[in-house]
Amino acid sequence: MATTTTLKITKKHHKHLNNPFPSSSPSLPFIHGSLFFPSKALPSHQIYSIGKDFELSWSSNHGGSFSIFHNSQPTRPVWATIPGRAFVSAAMAETEVEESRGSFLVKDGDVHLVCNHQTVQNIGMINRFEDRLEGQDHDFLSGYSGFELQKNTQFPVLVISGWVFSMNTKKKKKTGFHENLDIDPKGPTICAKYWVLFDQKSDDQIGFQVKFGEPNIEFQSRPSSDRNGYGRYRGFRRRVGRFRKRKLGFYWSFSRPRKIAMVSSSEEEMEEIKCKEAKELNRVFFTYSSERSERFYGFGEQFSHMDFKGKRVPILVQEQGIGRGDQPITFAANLISYRAGGDWSTTYAPSPFYMTSKMRSIYLDGYEYSIFDLTKPDKVQIQIHGNSVQGRILHGNSPSELIESFTETIGRPPQLPEWIISGAVVGMQGGTDTVRRVWDELRKYDVPVSAFWLQDWVGQRETIIGSQLWWNWEVDTTRYSGWQELLKDLSGKHIKVMTYCNPCLAPTDDKPNRRRNHFEEAKKLDILVKDKHGEPYMVPNTAFDVGMLDLTHPDTGSWFKQILREMVDDGVGGWMADFGEGLPVDCTLYSGEDPISAHNRYPELWAQINREFVDEWKSNQVGKEKEDPEEALVFFMRAGFRNSPKWGMLFWEGDQMVSWQTNDGIKSSVVGLLSSGISGYAFNHSDIGGYCAVNFPFIKYRRSEELLLRWMELNAFTTVFRTHEGNKPSCNSQFYSNDRTLSHFARFAKVYKAWKFYRIQLVKEASSKGLPVIRHLFLHYPGDEHVHSLSYHQFLIGTEILVVPVLDKGKNSVKAYFPIGVTCSWQHIWTGELFTRQGYEARVEAPIGYPAVFVKSGSSVGETFLENLRELKIL
Repeated sequence: MATTTTLKITKKHHKHLNNPFPSSSPSLPFIHGSLFFPSKALPSHQIYSIGKDFELSWSSNHGGSFSIFHNSQPTRPVWATIPGRAFVSAAMAETEVEESRGSFLVKDGDVHLVCNHQTVQNIGMINRFEDRLEGQDHDFLSGYSGFELQKNTQFPVLVISGWVFSMNTKKKKKTGFHENLDIDPKGPTICAKYWVLFDQKSDDQIGFQVKFGEPNIEFQSRPSSDRNGYGRYRGFRRRVGRFRKRKLGFYWSFSRPRKIAMVSSSEEEMEEIKCKEAKELNRVFFTYSSERSERFYGFGEQFSHMDFKGKRVPILVQEQGIGRGDQPITFAANLISYRAGGDWSTTYAPSPFYMTSKMRSIYLDGYEYSIFDLTKPDKVQIQIHGNSVQGRILHGNSPSELIESFTETIGRPPQLPEWIISGAVVGMQGGTDTVRRVWDELRKYDVPVSAFWLQDWVGQRETIIGSQLWWNWEVDTTRYSGWQELLKDLSGKHIKVMTYCNPCLAPTDDKPNRRRNHFEEAKKLDILVKDKHGEPYMVPNTAFDVGMLDLTHPDTGSWFKQILREMVDDGVGGWMADFGEGLPVDCTLYSGEDPISAHNRYPELWAQINREFVDEWKSNQVGKEKEDPEEALVFFMRAGFRNSPKWGMLFWEGDQMVSWQTNDGIKSSVVGLLSSGISGYAFNHSDIGGYCAVNFPFIKYRRSEELLLRWMELNAFTTVFRTHEGNKPSCNSQFYSNDRTLSHFARFAKVYKAWKFYRIQLVKEASSKGLPVIRHLFLHYPGDEHVHSLSYHQFLIGTEILVVPVLDKGKNSVKAYFPIGVTCSWQHIWTGELFTRQGYEARVEAPIGYPAVFVKSGSSVGETFLENLRELKIL
């Protein structure tokens, strides 16, 4: 569906000399409104069943509120509204998007109306498919079209309905919203019918849906009033009474065009609008209570923070940025390319999901742009760009239970084959001779190697920014002469070869040894994303423009799978499925869907095509290849959204700076692991040493040897141990640079190998329960307040290994915190020292080569790990 006039796109791909300190996104503030209800029609207190395991409690005290409980814990609400305050609001606003090379800034433009007040007129129940209703008012679904109950619906379903409305306020600012509204009795009222549905989805999940009818405009006479506000409610009810019998249009689809009416406070303009077709609201606000001490975790892969209390968290797939607030690199990146530096919130793989320290958890369905506003100490407000919202409220007694519940719905990754988690995945470039030379070096140092990952298998070309890959997904037989022989020789030593691809195609007319032109093939098949003129949308990417595959087209998947099949038939065992975050929001797709919501869905579609190929290839094998798990293919990717864990097999964190900094360096790689693990991304890792080097005249970021060695130590305790030369290999220290780097690489590849037995267990657990391999301490010690404040400082592998990495330049010791929980001692793996005190922080020596790592004393995992280290001559 084409972009509507409510959307304004500004392209800034080629803008230079920009503001190095760009302002934050202008958006609607936290919306406050009052709640009204007919005190004579609704009971003062009532309990309603939702399915068989949940109950909703209504109380008229303090202005009226709702709470939802799981029957197993009738005193602990999993969700509750704020007494006397609106929990559903809506607005009409224009959307503006600034786009620059994979970075997107979504802004609220002109705000035409806000319906911030809410009435509750009916609380009713649906007990069966015949829609027999119980309650005081059997027409509470009046005007509600399209509601369909699923065959597996657990009755009863609860429906709350009423009106959201605005009353003209005496305000100074055009778009100002205030906690205490000064009502102008002569102004117009804008109102819309709403419905909120709650239905049980599983033993520990309750679904919610918020839907709106079309807005209506009424001019009000001076309302009566009393101290409790009920007089104002009665006056409002009289004014909209005649609409109750009229069926209001109601739209379920997330992809419906967002229409808009230009609404102002002018009565003359209001009268004109009344004569026109009613328009849709395009902002939904869902508001509910929180606690001042509550901490919020999750939101997908986040790099700067673990706890998001006090922040506004946007959920939009995009480039993470260069620096993300670390200076001076963010300053320089923004100056050269518009908003290229990103900020603390920019990420490749967000998710509209969180869990809290109070064991509350919510996630949104759909793919609309949303913002989670956690800036108020006692409330949460989710803003959704659309005219409806669906999601789920989760019940659980521990973080692990919440993750298990969440991933049971969105999906979990398959088990990784052992080959990818057995030894080092060596990332390098240079061609056949270079690979063989480095392979010889690694054998001299007895490095356990699982695979060579060769991203330049497609060949390289020189551009204005240096050497770049040819985005045409076939082997470059000049750079990699004897390709199949190389793969065969490595396979004979049980070493796989992994390659690189992405969903973009570059014109290759100038490539001398090209056999196929994938860009021209896709263009002829009409499977490229289109611009507004119906031509292939050429998307700027660094030094060249590319076409993007339209993953909504039914022919795209089969065509790209054939490319993957040719690659795998040569003997390739896996690949990086890069990108997926840059779908332009003004493109035209085959499906016709709104490209803003398609933008968030695109990386899931990209993962799905790759995963389908992996599964189809496996099912088509026969004999040993079909039965042997070591023959399974693996792909890894960086972009994702809520359901990506279902389709993706393995993730990596994208392009960290080669730095020690917090927002985009070695520290951020740890935060990314832990936040994504809470959000369902069970298998994740980073490039050893980081990726992004900068060699500007006055600003230089180069990978030092110390940083490389410490990153090796860190990644030896993640799911996959993989190197990357970075974007500027010659500026960076590499694992093959000298004897010290090679020896250190060999040492920690063996450390990685030493806990393979436990890694296999954790991979199986992740596939069956969704629990990540690498875990924040909050997952197993939620009752320890100190744990809540930890970020990149330390982490758990499963439950049995505690890692406190060195993440600062020149440091040779760390502070290790031993949490309060199950009584146990932690044994330092290098010295054998036991730490028995709980809730205790100790200074631990950690020179290079001996990072602070502890195992639970007496655990079989710890004992086996130590035994393996001895056998490998590490201890």
